[in-house]
Amino acid sequence: MNHPSDDKRKPQGKFATKLIHFGGEIDKATGASSVPLYQASTFHQADLETSPEYDYTRSGNPTRQALEDYIALLEGGTRGFAFASGMAAISSALMLLSQGDHVICTEDVYGGTYRLLTTIMSRMGIESTFVDMTDIAQVRAALRSNTKAVFIETPSNPTLRITNISEIAAFAKEHDLLTMLDNTFMTPYHQRPIELGIDIVLHSATKFLGGHSDVLAGLAVVANDSLGRRMKQIQNGMGNVLGIQDSWLLIRGMKTLQARMEASEKGARRLAQWLSEQPDIEFVYYPGLPNHPRREVHEKQSLGYGAVVSFDVGSGARAKQLLSKVRIPLVAVSLGAVESILSYPAMMSHAAMPKEVRLLRGITDGLVRYSVGLEDIEDIIEDLEQALRG
Repeated sequence: MNHPSDDKRKPQGKFATKLIHFGGEIDKATGASSVPLYQASTFHQADLETSPEYDYTRSGNPTRQALEDYIALLEGGTRGFAFASGMAAISSALMLLSQGDHVICTEDVYGGTYRLLTTIMSRMGIESTFVDMTDIAQVRAALRSNTKAVFIETPSNPTLRITNISEIAAFAKEHDLLTMLDNTFMTPYHQRPIELGIDIVLHSATKFLGGHSDVLAGLAVVANDSLGRRMKQIQNGMGNVLGIQDSWLLIRGMKTLQARMEASEKGARRLAQWLSEQPDIEFVYYPGLPNHPRREVHEKQSLGYGAVVSFDVGSGARAKQLLSKVRIPLVAVSLGAVESILSYPAMMSHAAMPKEVRLLRGITDGLVRYSVGLEDIEDIIEDLEQALRG
């Protein structure tokens, strides 16, 4: 049976079309409508004199390769890599650094990244300075003779501060620094940092890309072939690759990314507006609100505002009351799923951050983070109202 030629099946069209027609959506051998699961750990080598494309699944597997090509296409990079978790992707990127190197990092970064830099990379002789990356003067002041990389998270987790990506990328190029950006909140649907000058884009694909709270995964995309070769060496050498079943699940989840993000963002905008009108809510953090700091910067580099809303209810006691009384969202770590998820950063995502550090960065005991799912937004608001005032 003949199938469409590779030329005819090259990805084309707008983002929603590329999500479905990404180049690996039809199996070339059988015409199957999804990527096959090559559930194999090793591959027969018919010719010992010729290196095969695949020899051992840690080094490469057709199912995982389809996913890696998929995310590279969506982010506009040269090569993608799939890892066992978001932190596996981040730690692998940081392994590009060497003993004695220094990293400048977003100060209110995800707690797992903070923990990695302060308790593990520090033991490897890699230093970090955490700065308010919304202020380029602070970034410039943090530069040292041994600085080799800048790690960015925008919007940051959980206070959704906005970093000017192009501005930081230009600074980094001026000083020959490697740039890494965690794009988990925005996804390539809303924000494509490589097009703005970033070297490595990272994702906890467990979140919006997977979208169903059923897969743990991390992804990285690099901007050039040289970085691609170095990242491949690290991925293969460390062996923290994504499994075949999870690669397939992630491909399936990513196909509906745009539809899910659009629906969740619509709900998040409505929720943020409602929260901002409540007199007993101290702060609401959402880039789509008119008064969100640096909203204009975000709008220049992103096509939307995302589906995560953080808000401060004033105290730890009130936050815990809310968490105990809500009925719709999961009270859990993570975000970006079809079901809404309500998190408490002080005891969940940022528990590894010392309290005094956390408070300095605006992550108070009263702060909660709501990842809006696909439920009816009026039901979500009604549920929050009864939990806040019941």
